[in-house]
Amino acid sequence: MSEEKHHHLFHHKKEGEEFEPAPGGGVNEYAYTSETVVAATDDGEYARITKEEKHHKHKEHLGEMGTVAAGAFALYEKHEAKKDPEHAHKHKIEEELAAAAAVGSGGYAFHEHHEKKEDHKEAKEASGEKKHHLFG
Repeated sequence: MSEEKHHHLFHHKKEGEEFEPAPGGGVNEYAYTSETVVAATDDGEYARITKEEKHHKHKEHLGEMGTVAAGAFALYEKHEAKKDPEHAHKHKIEEELAAAAAVGSGGYAFHEHHEKKEDHKEAKEASGEKKHHLFG
């Protein structure tokens, strides 16, 4: 083996390679240059994705309002069941339906929240703001 290799965890460097200063004038301790490549993208795509993000945010807020309204109606029906014992069974059924609607509306708001987060990540990638790293 005439050419001996020095093995390091991440960087392999052959014997005899010369030190190169980093392009910005700083010191690069591994003698390798690094550069960030930002791909040019269509601004129309970025605008479309941000519009979708706003749309999902609006739907998320509607879901939250639905949850609050259905929860308030369920509490009202619970109160009416105690107040009006003659029609208590009807009020208890309506309370359960309102509670189920509140849970469903909360699930919808949760779904829209995650759609909004997904569109936010896509918008970052489309604008070139997000850099692709190995871990994360």
